[in-house]
Amino acid sequence: MNRGWRAALAIAATAVAPALAPSLQVVAPALAGVGDRRHVALTFDDGPHPSSTPAFLELLDRLGVRATFFLLGEQAAAYPALARRIVVDGHEVALHGYRHRLLPTRSPSATRDDLHRGYASVATVTGVQPRWYRPPYGVLTPAAQAAAAELGMRPVLWTDWGRDWTARATPGTVYDTVTRRLAGGATVLLHDSDTQSAPGSWRATLGAVTPLAGACDRRGWTIGPLGEHRMA
Repeated sequence: MNRGWRAALAIAATAVAPALAPSLQVVAPALAGVGDRRHVALTFDDGPHPSSTPAFLELLDRLGVRATFFLLGEQAAAYPALARRIVVDGHEVALHGYRHRLLPTRSPSATRDDLHRGYASVATVTGVQPRWYRPPYGVLTPAAQAAAAELGMRPVLWTDWGRDWTARATPGTVYDTVTRRLAGGATVLLHDSDTQSAPGSWRATLGAVTPLAGACDRRGWTIGPLGEHRMA
């Protein structure tokens, strides 16, 4: 499949995902990331990257908030010290694949190889075996589900996101999009790097984290990693 078709499918997947999210919370709440109603899971995809991830780690430290970082294996291999810092700083690492590729465009064997390679990269670099797996674009195939099971990982998507990967994203739009239907038990998807997003878009995400943490606090929700989310 050529790059044009892959790009078109990725755009389509990005457009369809928000429409499916509400129904997924009903028919497959564990896959959607629905957890303890007193808790909100904060998750970040596509890192680590030295241009942006340290800023998120510093902000989360100031806020006293811990999160789950879904790492790309090739990024962890490229920046091992930064991947290790995520763990040292008290956060949870999970797998987003070795490369950020739309899974329906890949063969079952290529999908399996990607997950195994990504898992090995993250585990070797950080010393932590990932418990969670989130497929690129939120599109989970049977081959990916089988490979995740082989590795002892549980697939988790999200209930709410910030559409923070676009060039037009601002802290305000990210915050408004995340909180529009936010409820206790949610899993929030954000991005700590722009490796797969519009250049510099991570700054909008960074600017939304503090008000998001404040909104959760005002509503009596604890914000933290998936490991504390108590999913069914």
